[in-house]
Amino acid sequence: MEKNQVIGLSLMFALIIGYSVLFPAPEKQPEPAKVAQNQTKTATPAAAAKPVLDSLAAKAVYGDFAAAATGQAQDVVVENDNMKVTFSTQGGKIKEVLLKKYKTYDQKPLYLITEKGNKTEMILPTNKGKVDISGLFFSTDAKSQVVAGKDSAQITFKLPLSATQFVAQTYTIKADSYLIDYDLQLTGVATAGNDPVTFVWQNQMGQFENDLNENRKSAVINIWQDNDLSDTGLNAVASSETKADAPVQWFTFKHKYFLAGFVAKNTGFGNGDFSLTVPNDSSVVKTAQAQVTLPIADIKAGKGQYAFYFGPNDYQLLKEIPIEGFDRNVYLGYAFVKPLNKYFFVPLFTFFEKYISNYGILIICLVLFVKFLLTPLVYKSYISMAKMRVLAPEMEEIRKKVGDDAAAQQQEQMKLYQEVGVSPLSGCVPVLATMPVLMSLFFLFPNLIELRQKSFLWSHDLATYDSIVNLPFTIPFYGSHVSLFTLLMTVSQVVYAWYNNQITPAQPNSPVNMKALGYVMPVVFMFVMNTFAAGLSWYYFVSNVVTVLQQQIIRKFVDETKIRKILDDTRVKIASGEKKKSKFSDLLDRSMKAAEEAKKKTELTKQELDAQKKNKK
Repeated sequence: MEKNQVIGLSLMFALIIGYSVLFPAPEKQPEPAKVAQNQTKTATPAAAAKPVLDSLAAKAVYGDFAAAATGQAQDVVVENDNMKVTFSTQGGKIKEVLLKKYKTYDQKPLYLITEKGNKTEMILPTNKGKVDISGLFFSTDAKSQVVAGKDSAQITFKLPLSATQFVAQTYTIKADSYLIDYDLQLTGVATAGNDPVTFVWQNQMGQFENDLNENRKSAVINIWQDNDLSDTGLNAVASSETKADAPVQWFTFKHKYFLAGFVAKNTGFGNGDFSLTVPNDSSVVKTAQAQVTLPIADIKAGKGQYAFYFGPNDYQLLKEIPIEGFDRNVYLGYAFVKPLNKYFFVPLFTFFEKYISNYGILIICLVLFVKFLLTPLVYKSYISMAKMRVLAPEMEEIRKKVGDDAAAQQQEQMKLYQEVGVSPLSGCVPVLATMPVLMSLFFLFPNLIELRQKSFLWSHDLATYDSIVNLPFTIPFYGSHVSLFTLLMTVSQVVYAWYNNQITPAQPNSPVNMKALGYVMPVVFMFVMNTFAAGLSWYYFVSNVVTVLQQQIIRKFVDETKIRKILDDTRVKIASGEKKKSKFSDLLDRSMKAAEEAKKKTELTKQELDAQKKNKK
């Protein structure tokens, strides 16, 4: 097997090693970690009921707001095309969010926010102490309504101290939007100097996809600060936490395909403490908690303007939202492949979506289009292999001539390459050029919400693995199910390896049996890909089949007899000086001369040392 294939297989090994580092095996789940000790007030479980306080106790806890400590909670429901949001007068807060266009993996309504699993606290620094207004009863004139067309709904919850002193929370929901604008006002309320308002948000992240372990790896808190994104808990199934000292512009509780986020429209949050804990409850993916401070000066100046986002983690949707960096919630891979996904594959996928409703067929079209673009590179690679096949008899003669001396073999082979004007690296470039494509899709497909719950053939969801057999036991590194798309991909890779071995010249003295390795790699990838998105395995399967067919077609247009004649003519022209050596040949020539000079120096040094030893005797 030639060098381009050796490099390709080496890159595959690197990819597997990278996978084992980036996606480690599940760790033993620890007990839920304690939330940061320096928080102003730790959020209590959302289901815990607050005791009823008498007037004296209420005065002691809530100060001037004691009158609002008792009351009857009422709900206000606002619907648009995308979501149904339930607000509560207790705390003047969001109680529940239903995403109307989506279902959970078991086809239940998808509640991104629930009363039981969600808790928020808004702690005001009054001149008589800190007061959590999240349990107080606000008043409102708003009624439940449906927003449609270009309309919007505005709901204001007010907590009055007097006619000129009040706290107001205003929510604005537009039709066909997942954003909820939030305006916090403090009018005439005496506060403790410049102490900030503290906002605490705890959310028990529900399981929306079928693989709990993969859900937990994907559950993170994304934080945007200093024009860059940081994530807490990515690829981890254990608890994690982080502290943001620099101003935070926004943060999101990110599920695999959905987001619940809080955004500062003006000055960012002063600082933040963020944590993710893994509960023993298998119905909860992770418990996310964020504590941020809201600058009191902004709120008093009428600049306490924020926004909530409750919706899909959809790149096409997020890039249209006027929030800096918000589209970065969709992970598009490492820095060197991200532009390829962002500017090529995502727009191309979106283009095909307009005309093809079946996503399995769409993936086939995507493969055909990419393979068409890469045809010149594939052709060049095939020509390179054809040249090597033509030179195979001469290479065999060299091996017989120099024996098992690997260094001498290499020198003679390099001389042969110089004579006929062939660069052994010419076939490597096309292979290396296709690697970013494979890696881009490796990162893109598992993060495409467009594939979520899209069925094709026997798979009910191309965004997760397809299972034709659920095993009663777990195979290490493989799982407890059998993915048929992964098996098909593996078979196609084995067939491609067999075909490739037929057209690749043998290398008898290679320290590694590369042809045998070509059959081992598909099995390794079968273990890696068994829990990956079925859409990705389907893409690789179709790609392997198309590659074999593509090479078969190219083969019909390549005449190895003509290639032999071209190489012979080139040999004559280079020998006569009619044709100049290529840059590679010049470099090779200089390298060989340098190697020969180094060899001579080594021999002379050895002779001198031997002479010195004889003289001493």
